[in-house]
Amino acid sequence: MADQATGTLERDASRRVALVTGGSRGIGRACARSLAREGFDIAIIYAGNREAAADCVQELSKLGATAKAYQCDVANSAQVNDTVKAIIADFGPVWALVNDAGINRDGLLARMKDEDFDAVIDVNLKGAFNMIRALSRNFVRLRGGRIISISSVVGLSGNAGQANYAASKAGLIGLTKAVAKELGHRGVTVNTVAPGFIKTDMTDKLPEKTVKAYQAQIPMNRLGSVDEVGDVVAFLVSDAASYITGEVIRVDGGLSM
Repeated sequence: MADQATGTLERDASRRVALVTGGSRGIGRACARSLAREGFDIAIIYAGNREAAADCVQELSKLGATAKAYQCDVANSAQVNDTVKAIIADFGPVWALVNDAGINRDGLLARMKDEDFDAVIDVNLKGAFNMIRALSRNFVRLRGGRIISISSVVGLSGNAGQANYAASKAGLIGLTKAVAKELGHRGVTVNTVAPGFIKTDMTDKLPEKTVKAYQAQIPMNRLGSVDEVGDVVAFLVSDAASYITGEVIRVDGGLSM
């Protein structure tokens, strides 16, 4: 179910390839942008917003990257397998996987519907599992590579009204550590980045009073930016981070200390 939004596959085969899920918006887009600046060609996976995906591919192209967008439901393993095959056929081996695709269906525990719990786990946790599994042979053949999953500080500390989301993000940490142990002997590093309160389209819709209340809990007294998360991902993908694996890197201004 691969779908090209825009872009070209005429590329320098010596450039490494990164695959970013949820790459058309927010933190995922910032990760793709940071990696493009570091000389990566980029495949992004998006759920449904074709316009945002096309705009992202155009932005990445202006940064010198060969980029292409693929529509895929990461919770659907068959779609993931087909999309990964298409990406490898288009780009060649994938050096870095960034799992950012995620949703939230917040609500109090007693009132949470089964479908809301299941949907969040399926996209946020199973989606990352599906992507890692589909690319595992790719990494084994490369005898190297990077896997980064975007968790959250709520996966470390929990949060009222987010039992499903917190569980999915905590699950990513356990998944990261297990895969790090499985693939470490193949030269693959596997890490998690846990953002705190990051300024996004979602936070822009919150009342100013709510934002200030959250900000007051942050030692650095400000919200983080998506680019600050993206730059940490770019570091973890780089050769400079070749001996870091199984870690959870918080990008939260000290919120979860």
